[in-house]
Amino acid sequence: MLEIISELIANSGFAALSGKSFIMIVIACVLLYLGIRKQYEPYLMIPIAFGMLLSNLPISGIMAPGNGIDPGGLLYYLYQGTKLGIYPPLIFLCLGVATDFGPLIANPMTILLGGAAQFGIFAAFFLALLFGMTPQEAASIGIIGGADGPTAIFTTTRLAPHLLPAIAVAAYSYMALVPVIQPPIIRALTTKEERNVVMEEQRKVSQTEKIIFPIIVTILVSLLVPSATTLVGMLMLGNLLRETKIVPLLTDALQNSLMYIVTILLGTTVGATASSEIFLSPDTLLIIVLGLIAFSFGTASGVLIGKVMYKFTGGKINPMIGAAGVSAVPMAARVVQKEGQLENPSNYLLMHAMGPNVAGVIGSAIVAGVLLAMFG
Repeated sequence: MLEIISELIANSGFAALSGKSFIMIVIACVLLYLGIRKQYEPYLMIPIAFGMLLSNLPISGIMAPGNGIDPGGLLYYLYQGTKLGIYPPLIFLCLGVATDFGPLIANPMTILLGGAAQFGIFAAFFLALLFGMTPQEAASIGIIGGADGPTAIFTTTRLAPHLLPAIAVAAYSYMALVPVIQPPIIRALTTKEERNVVMEEQRKVSQTEKIIFPIIVTILVSLLVPSATTLVGMLMLGNLLRETKIVPLLTDALQNSLMYIVTILLGTTVGATASSEIFLSPDTLLIIVLGLIAFSFGTASGVLIGKVMYKFTGGKINPMIGAAGVSAVPMAARVVQKEGQLENPSNYLLMHAMGPNVAGVIGSAIVAGVLLAMFG
């Protein structure tokens, strides 16, 4: 009887549990806590953390490739959608259906704020090069500054797939921490007078304009940066379906069912790549630090360009909306709205901030395309 018990224990996961695997299991549980209890991007944090947990349980084989005899693990096959760059563009398709480009069309000037916020990507890129990263690794780390998880994953799978787990966790963690990171930066870079600016009501955008916009953007971006076509094209297709208002069943399926299905597949398989050998390295800590720098620089550069626009327009632009130039939709815009109402309860900046916010989504996709063209 003792021999049977000993053999069972010897063949169990307990016997194969290493110190590094145990640490990864603890990290996965911490991330689950943050996703469930603190609600930090729960739709993605929970699948990522649970995928990390599954892949670090010893001898589970859930990420094992097939070899002709053993069929391989479930997550290995689901991961091919991430590895081949299928899931992120599908999320962009669903995101396009949920996005209203009206505020950007109503005030095209705000596209400059969406572009300015991408400076954080290049700041982290050059810093990563200084720390000895390859251009491909530096580009993948820098894209965290766009605060766009799918874009970060899409770029990393093509340039530095070995960094995918750390970059995905960093990107979504900072997206969740937008309400914590951005307010101090906004207050430090703006005066009370600037924060009190009440912007004029936006003009009404016609449905015709909203239909033409995604078509024109797709053509222009694809001609200028062909490598950005996949992400921008899917985003604009989703938006076109939304604005035509003649395919409600499609838009409902994309905005709800497909979005959640792809999200759980993407999150779980990205988490499953976080093996202890990859995740528990000095590079992971460096990625987390550089990601924070990238995001902070992106927020700051958006606000600073907002201050320039404030001067040039004679005080008609509230520079705080520049902070919404990062791609965290709509969290960054909500932060601007909250900060504006702290200064003036009658100030409503949400729709004005949505202009640079959605411009940031387009901007980060374009920058990703540029980086892929240069280093892919």
